[in-house]
Amino acid sequence: MPRLALPLLALLALTAAVAPATAQLSRPNAAGVAMGHLHYVVRDVAANKAFWVALGGKPIVLEGTSEGVSLPDVVVLLRQGESSGGTEGSVVNHVAFRVQSIAALERKGFKVEYIKEVPGVASTHTPEGERIELFDDGLATNLGFEIDGGGKDEFAARHNRKLDVPIAAHHIHLNVPEDQVAVAKEWYAKNFGGVRGKRWHYDAVDLPGININISGVAAAKAPTRGRMLDHIGFEVQNLAVFCKQLETAGVKFDRPYSKLPSGFGLAFLTDPWGTTIELTEGLRAL
Repeated sequence: MPRLALPLLALLALTAAVAPATAQLSRPNAAGVAMGHLHYVVRDVAANKAFWVALGGKPIVLEGTSEGVSLPDVVVLLRQGESSGGTEGSVVNHVAFRVQSIAALERKGFKVEYIKEVPGVASTHTPEGERIELFDDGLATNLGFEIDGGGKDEFAARHNRKLDVPIAAHHIHLNVPEDQVAVAKEWYAKNFGGVRGKRWHYDAVDLPGININISGVAAAKAPTRGRMLDHIGFEVQNLAVFCKQLETAGVKFDRPYSKLPSGFGLAFLTDPWGTTIELTEGLRAL
């Protein structure tokens, strides 16, 4: 059910009033990787696009069958279709955004549900019921990231300073079997040049634009393919070379690297726990 109090027509008017913008993705790390996109399959593209615009995004122009909304550090892609359900129950339990003020979103008409035990943390829901976690930058006490063994990283440092924009991508939360937490952490760090560390009490890997949080659960969860959040995406420099390096390291691709006539590069793979990942080169330029 929709959890946004603003009337749909008003939101659509807001969407129309915002000029198309370029993607607001982070610079890549030394491996050439940064957060790219979240790809949702939804019944009502217009209503979901209006939700993301009201949350703080800007529509971007895309070729093909998807609509796009750009937020700091991530692009949300929306494709019309039927899904098998939301993220809950899949390996990607939820995604989270950091905001300067949850109260400001409430004043805009968002309905939020606060987690009473954790200050400054709440959830809101898309028009089709997908939970989006929100962290209030002025109130939350569990935003920081600590690098394993100490040290500094120019990208990970963003977690330990205040936001300078109203909203930004914060984390993707994976649920993997309990004995696979360390393995998953190493897999993301090794293959994507991520920084190993902890976010609150979660093992985590930091990439420019996104923190991958990893929780251990009793049993394996469903894969993301076919869910409302069908896959996540990383934007990669020199993608063709990067894919060859992953193949040499033993990573299997669902769809090998290819370049579209427009020059846009892409490839698909699935992590060992069922998270489908699209690698792109060209999303930043849209």
